[in-house]
This record gives sequence, structure tokens and C-alpha cells, in this order.
Amino acid sequence: MPDTAVSDVWDGVVGQARAVGLLQRASAEPSHAYLFVGPSGSGKRAALRAFAAEVLVRAAPPGADPERVRRLALAEQHPDFVVVDPEGTQFRGGRAPGGESEGVRFQREAWRSPVEGTRKVLAATGFETANPAAIGSLLKTLEEPPDTAVLVVLATTVLPEQVTIASRCVRVDFQPVPPTAIEDRLRAEGVAADVAAQAADLAAGDLSRARLLATDERLGLRAAAWQAVPRQLDGRGATVARLVADLRAMIDDAQASLDDRQAAEVADVNQRIEQYGQRGSGAKELETLHRRERRALRTDELLLGIATLSRVYRDELAVSSRPSELLDGLAALHAAAEALVRNPNEELLLQALLLRLPSLV
Repeated sequence: MPDTAVSDVWDGVVGQARAVGLLQRASAEPSHAYLFVGPSGSGKRAALRAFAAEVLVRAAPPGADPERVRRLALAEQHPDFVVVDPEGTQFRGGRAPGGESEGVRFQREAWRSPVEGTRKVLAATGFETANPAAIGSLLKTLEEPPDTAVLVVLATTVLPEQVTIASRCVRVDFQPVPPTAIEDRLRAEGVAADVAAQAADLAAGDLSRARLLATDERLGLRAAAWQAVPRQLDGRGATVARLVADLRAMIDDAQASLDDRQAAEVADVNQRIEQYGQRGSGAKELETLHRRERRALRTDELLLGIATLSRVYRDELAVSSRPSELLDGLAALHAAAEALVRNPNEELLLQALLLRLPSLV
């Protein structure tokens, strides 16, 4: 792994100057708990890694190599930097079938002593999906925080039942990355100007998504299909059903390369099981990871479609004599994007959305 200079630690956090400034100042004397709130792809995870790197450098024992500490933290491989991710669709607390729940692991890790320095950084991601048991266990940890741990909670939003947790943390807000910042970063990474502009426009403020779109040869075809939808709507349920079927088939096509890669990984695991047995094969963990990857890809494709449709209706709004209908359509698109966090039925979500959108025939 190449050396990472001090000036590069925050380089992965794009378009979040206010959050970065706050965390840079806080890393010298961190509070016991932080809450990072913002949409997917806004840079929360990159900011977490950079923040952990700076906290752990200051907590390192005399004579420690600061560049080693930073490199390991940025790769999430430092022994005093622990990230607890949801294994499925929910950050669970209490007992979990077949093993330890995320909430129990987080609470246990919080009270383990640092391995190398005087502090450790412990993070919980996807906390907007936390069940009541996980919320309760985290609240207990925040009320009696260990002296040696800096706790960080990452969430896309703060739900009403999590307000008490938010009140015990320093809140750091992350906004969707501005399209201009995404475009600039993609161009700096060698992406052609026209491709960078299109990917930035369709990424809905998600830099990670923009990087994927910039390498997607079929992006233009999918974007064109979504753009054509408003001019095919005619108020008929049969038309909506046909359009939804076509859009879902297009998402299936986008998922094909992921399915191929996952099938190869499953084949490798099955070969190991055949040679060495089931124990320690990682088959269960791989299945969980694959479900999460498929769900994330389909959610990203739906967000791409919603972003594309929103741009169509905003462009129409500038010249339309019926702005109220278009504003209602934009509101429906915003509501559909927000609903994705609840992992809704894909077909029903699209059908309900297209039935609410005005026709642009």
C-alpha cells in the first residue's frame, strides 16, 4: 500500500468543506460520540476513515509511525478502528439467529481496550435501519461511554425514535455532493469531460455512484429510456404496467455483470467446501454480502431513474404553462426517492410513481 501524506487524508471527502473543517478541529480533542448524517455517497464513510486516522495518530504510542497509522485507518485495517456494518437489511440488537447481532458486537467492542494507543474509534453504519433493541443498546453505551473509545454513528437520516441518541452525539451533516464537485473530481481522475458531466448529472449527489456510472458503457441507453417515460404516459394503467416491466428488465440487464461475478465467487466457495468442508468457508457471509450488493445496485438504478425523471420535469417546468402539475410530479419523485430507504417492493413503487406523474405528450 503506498504512503499517504497528511495532506491527502481528507482527499476522499469531496464537496463537504464544513463537515471536514469541523472534524479536523475535533480530531485533536474528540468528543465521546459523533453522528454523521447524510445521503448515501455523500462521503460519510470517507470522512469516518479520515477522522479515525487523525484521532488514532494523536493517540498512538511514542515512536509510532504516523503514516502507518493513517494508511491502516484509511484502509479500515487498524486494530483500534472497528466498523460494524449491518449484515442484512437491518442493524440488529439483542439476540440474532446464528451469531452475534450488530448491536451486541458494538457494545462489546466499545468496552475492549485499545490495542496500540490510548484511544480506539468504533463506528456503526446504516443506523437508520436499527431495530429497537439496537437503539436501546447504543443508548446505554452513550449514557455511560468508555473513556478510551470515540463512537461514531452513520445514518442517512435521524428517525423520531433515534432523537435521544442524536442528542447525545455531536452531529455532523453531509449534503449531497454538488454535481460540479463530482464532475471536477471525475475529470481529475481521468474521466472524459462529456462522460464526467453525464455521470455527475445522474448520480444524485453520490460520488461513488458517479464513478460507477462513468465506467458504464450502457449508461446512455438507460438514461434515454428513463427520459422517454414522461412522453409515453397516457393515463392508462396498461401503459404504466408495460413501462414498469420495461424499466425493471433494464435494471435486470444492469445487474447481469454483478450476477456473473457473484456466481464465480459462489463457485469458488463451493469448491473450498468440497475440499475442506463447510466450517470457515465464508458461505453465509458471502450470501449476505451478495444480497446487500444486489439490493444496493437496484436501489442505485432506481435513484438514477428518479434523478433522470426529475431533470426532465424541471426542464419542462421552465417553459410550462401548467406548473402545478409538474410540481406535483417532482414532489412524487422526491417521495419515491425517500421511500427507497425502507426497501419497498420495486414493482409497486414504480407503478405508484408513474401513475402520479403527469404526461408530457
